[in-house]
Amino acid sequence: MFEKVEGIVLRTKDYGETNKIVTLYTKEFGLISAVARGAKKSKSRMAAITQPFIYGSFLIQLGKGLGTIHQGEIIHSMRNIREDIMLTAYVSYMCELLSKIVNEREPSKHIFDELYVSLERVSEGDPPQAITLMFELKMYYVGGFAPVLDTCVNGHDDRPIAAFSITEGGVICDQCIYRAEDYFKLTPHIHKIIKLMSQTSIKRIRNLNIKKKTLVFIRELLDQYYDRFGGMPIKSKRFLDQMHLLE
Repeated sequence: MFEKVEGIVLRTKDYGETNKIVTLYTKEFGLISAVARGAKKSKSRMAAITQPFIYGSFLIQLGKGLGTIHQGEIIHSMRNIREDIMLTAYVSYMCELLSKIVNEREPSKHIFDELYVSLERVSEGDPPQAITLMFELKMYYVGGFAPVLDTCVNGHDDRPIAAFSITEGGVICDQCIYRAEDYFKLTPHIHKIIKLMSQTSIKRIRNLNIKKKTLVFIRELLDQYYDRFGGMPIKSKRFLDQMHLLE
């Protein structure tokens, strides 16, 4: 069965002497993997259209297992990302996180749009750390382990938010903070930013001018939260962390 799909190349893996296995997130079928024959040959057409992060149109023969890519055409090359090692680190992390959380062949227009616009914004020069945090929080919802952010996790909806508790999985009020053991104190401003990142589509946000120290704070918070509730190892996260050490 041949299908014409639009998709984003999440990653590739060598397969034999000349081929690659390409993992795509597509509009029509969600997450799929397919063999691109000859893609390891530098001058082949397959090599050009199966580079990481390319958004393209592909003719794929689908079966029960691996599909086969027969043709492809680039729609958006995302070249700026591949030419910058730091941008590559951020986008690799987003793509691997998505591939760990979503199920194969379960399409979602919402997830596809968030991924594409996130990559497009990174390619255009928007701050990659802010975009990555936004995308990551969206994936927590998809994975079913999103933090509670609107009101205190203990139901005190009439009390001001004072902190984020890792153990309790969300925000806690000024009353509950005295019983919490592991928490990050939140200012009203940072609480608002985390809620915005989590609940608002990247398509609706134009200004991502967030202070560096705020992004670092949210990154540390989410690292601890993901270690407790996410659990799936993300290899590209180690690469991203190493790149930060070199900054």
